[in-house]
Amino acid sequence: MLFAATLRDVTYVVHRPAPPLSAFVEHLWWLSDRASHSQERVVASGTQELVINLHEDLFDIRCSAVGAPARRFAGAMVSGAYGNYFLVDSRAHVSLLGVHFRPGGAWPVLGVPPGELANTHADLSALWGEAARELRERLGNATNLQQRFGILEATLVKRLARPCSRHPITPLAVSALGGGTASVGRVAAQLGVSRRRLIEVFTAEVGMTPKLFGRVQRFQRAVALARGATTSWADVASQVGYCDQSHLIRDCVTFSGFSPTRLLANSGPELKENHARQPFG
Repeated sequence: MLFAATLRDVTYVVHRPAPPLSAFVEHLWWLSDRASHSQERVVASGTQELVINLHEDLFDIRCSAVGAPARRFAGAMVSGAYGNYFLVDSRAHVSLLGVHFRPGGAWPVLGVPPGELANTHADLSALWGEAARELRERLGNATNLQQRFGILEATLVKRLARPCSRHPITPLAVSALGGGTASVGRVAAQLGVSRRRLIEVFTAEVGMTPKLFGRVQRFQRAVALARGATTSWADVASQVGYCDQSHLIRDCVTFSGFSPTRLLANSGPELKENHARQPFG
């Protein structure tokens, strides 16, 4: 199933994969954007992405630390689950193809526990070897987007067939913590495991602790609720389970580097989901 949106000079197309891949991948996407701004922030989402640059064989990534140097990656890379934001070069968005994994869904496909990729990026070749270069080459030679999605989905399904010791509590814990208000102890009791065991398994397979994941999901719910709404930030904070508006502001600054109002002003439908324009200066 395809969903396409064109806004100004931006084209964003989403493809929903079929089972069994759909249990691990939320969607595949293609982005074509000649942005007027040079950088974008990617805010915390609790998920991993596989991204392939079809225009140039490189990516430049900067962490959120002020003055941090850019790290350069090949044109096929994996973004781990981040507990804050990072910066990307938006001038590389001429033609990007990507995979948006479900929380905890990347390991069976990538072959590496997400905990090993937390708060970092990695060349896909470091995980798949020569197959990463061959995949990017095949995608670049494809004649249309439908063909590219087909190649990418078939490759992921083939990878999915490899053995993986994913723990059965992971998807249940992800679902229970997705609302952002459940306590880790209560979820552990519901699943019949110790709190320590839940933290160990969840962190290894999702890429962040269950407590941090819950905070990120609550932040995401707050931002989604605020878009297009006339309600106050205090009401938004109350509806998604924050103690007060200040609590929401602190999390928003942690996960995006912006206050809630500035985050909405610097993001929007003309940008990819979880992206915001990086201010000049």
